[in-house]
Formats: sequence, C-alpha cells, structure tokens
Amino acid sequence: MAHDADSGPRRRPAAKPRYRRDTGPAWLSASYRPFFLLAGLWSMIVLPLSVAAILGLLPEALVLDPLRWHFHELMFGYIAAAVAGFLLTAIPNWTGRLPLQGGPLLRLVCLWGAGRLAMLAAGTIGPLAAAALDSLFLAVLAGLVARELVAGRNRRNLPMLAILAAFLGANIMFHAVSLGLLPDDGFDRRSAVACIAFLVALIGGRVTPSFTRNWLVKHEAAELPASFGPLDRATLLATLIALAVWVIAPEGPACAAAAALAAALTLLRLLRWQGHRVLGEPLLWVLHLGTLWLAAGLALLAASALVGAIPSVTAIHALTAGAMGTMTMAVMSRAILGHGGHELRAGPGLSWAFVLVSLAAAARISASLADDLYLSLITLSVAAWIAAFALFLLVCGPKLLTARARPADDS
Repeated sequence: MAHDADSGPRRRPAAKPRYRRDTGPAWLSASYRPFFLLAGLWSMIVLPLSVAAILGLLPEALVLDPLRWHFHELMFGYIAAAVAGFLLTAIPNWTGRLPLQGGPLLRLVCLWGAGRLAMLAAGTIGPLAAAALDSLFLAVLAGLVARELVAGRNRRNLPMLAILAAFLGANIMFHAVSLGLLPDDGFDRRSAVACIAFLVALIGGRVTPSFTRNWLVKHEAAELPASFGPLDRATLLATLIALAVWVIAPEGPACAAAAALAAALTLLRLLRWQGHRVLGEPLLWVLHLGTLWLAAGLALLAASALVGAIPSVTAIHALTAGAMGTMTMAVMSRAILGHGGHELRAGPGLSWAFVLVSLAAAARISASLADDLYLSLITLSVAAWIAAFALFLLVCGPKLLTARARPADDS
C-alpha cells in the first residue's frame, strides 16, 4: 500500500520508502504503529474520564475544566496522534527519505504522552505548565514535517504543513484562553475543528476515489470515479472559505450561504466517486461515509447559522465524531492492514467498528435535538464510541505490535 497516502490528481509514482533494519520492538519500526495504537486507546479513555470529571468523580486538582479538557483531548490528543501517524508514514512515500523509527520515534511518542499527562493534571501543575508541555508535541511534529518536505522538495504536500501549523496555532490559542489571555468566545475551538475538517476534505478527496478506482478496475467495472478536476478544486476552495467564515463569524447569512454551498459541492463531488458500487467492501464504503459526514456537518453549520432552533454543537459533532471519527478510523485501519502486509479486508470486527462510530455520532447529534432523550442518547453515543474503538484495537492492536506479515499491499 505504498501509495495510499499519496493518491490524488496527476500524482507522480510514489517513492519507495527506505526503512532501516531495526532490531528494536516492532511497534517502533514505523510511525503509524505507536501513534495509531495510542490514538485508539486514548479515544476510549477520554470519554469515560470526561463523564467522571463532569460528574465530580475526579479530584478537582486534576482536570482543570472537564468540558474544555474533553474537547482538547479528543482534538489535540486523539486526532493529533492519528494525524502524526498518517503524516510520518506518508512522507517517506512522498519523498523517498528515511522514515522516523526507533529512538527518535519513541522520543516523539513520549512528547505526546507528556502532553496528555500534563493536560490531565493541569489543575495541579497549573495551566501555564500544562500549555508548555502540551504544545511541544505539535511544535516538534510540525518541525519534522517541514524538514522532510523541504529536504525532499515535495511542494505538492506543503498544504499539509500549513494545516498542521494552523492546528498548532489553534492549540496555542486554546491554552491562551485557559490562561485568561484571550476571551472564551469559541474562536480557538472552531479553529481546531476547521483545520481537521479541511484535512478530511483534502485527504478524503485523494484516497477515496483512488482506492475506489483501484478496486473497481480489479473487478472490471464499466464506470470509474471521476478524475480530479475543476469541481474538486471548487469544492476544496468553497470548503476552505466556508470554514474560515464560520471560524470568524459563526452566525448569520454569510456563514449559512458559504457552508450550504460547500455542503452541496461536497455531496456532488462524492456522488462522482461511484460509492454505490463498493457497498460490499467496508474498507471502501467507510471512506465514502466519512465524506458524507463532512457534507452533513457543513449543511448543519449552514442551518445552525441561520436557524436558531439547531444548536451549533450539532454541526460540530457531525464534523468531529462523524467526519473525523469515521475518516480517521477508516484511514488508520487501511494503513495498518496494508503497511503491515495483511489482506486488505475489514472482516466483521472492523465492519462493526465502522458502523458503531457513525452510530455514536448520530446519537450525539440526536441528543442535541431531543431534550427528553438527552441522557439516553448520550449514554448510547459514549457506549457506541467505546465499543467501536475496542473492536478496532481488538483487530488492529496485535497487528501493530508484531512484525510485517508480508510485503505491503499496493491496492
């Protein structure tokens, strides 16, 4: 699966990554291994800890603010780990340079872990110390990505670095709000969501039609996904504008119009990818589902900006739990199977995990709209989310901890 992360318009053949022979543990032989494993584990831990903190079951000296901690640790903990695993595995394919392995990889993983401990103990060590420790991971990751892309002269993927830098900026703003240096008006959290939502649009737009095309060609299908073209460029531009407008002014007709246009173009783009022809292959339909969640999130942003009856948290959870949760699990699962030399087949475990992630998102969105069923739907959402990632780890955990089964699959 050497070209998974590099699929896209008019791409050059992916460079073959040159992995060092390493005598260390298998889980440090490639960046996706520790980061995808930690992403899955942390995603299961954050929700029950958040509930415990909100209910006052954790000492007040630990979590500084339960709701803000919940948001931060899913975005800058779980999502950041998934993004790190993806980028650090993809970049050697893009550049042909040596990947991060062994001791250097372990040190980066430890930085991520230090950030999680610091944020959990922010009430004890103070928000300034927590901010300093937590910010180190994304800052070092951005530096590594910049070094590799520049050294490898890979200009095509510089937008990835720009998104990562903006995500780091959102994290710094989050801490500035916690320190009382900026007003708590939601700008920091909207910025973080916007960064990753656009990353979903960008990466999803590469891998989904590419993998779908590969599968349909193997099955001698007559119709294939449309090639990247003006509609795709217009969709990405419209999505970027809509998210930027939402970050700056989340209410009003301008935000509603921009988000509605982006949602419509995203849906039209998705329909051109022949998703209905791969409904029998979970590793493919889950990618289409992730983009569908993105379209739904943008549509809900438009509705919440114009119609007061729909709370903004509904749109935010469609983008986070829905689009980001679905797409990260889809990309991680495929990378683990392909790079690990395993058969590219989801099986019942991962198939149910994909379904449960969307159930969790749907239940959380519904909870925002049904006051009478709020507690029941929140409980369902938390249970479905934890069950989804438990299945993900049950299937993929052993594969992350053991050596490659055979040469990676290129399909």
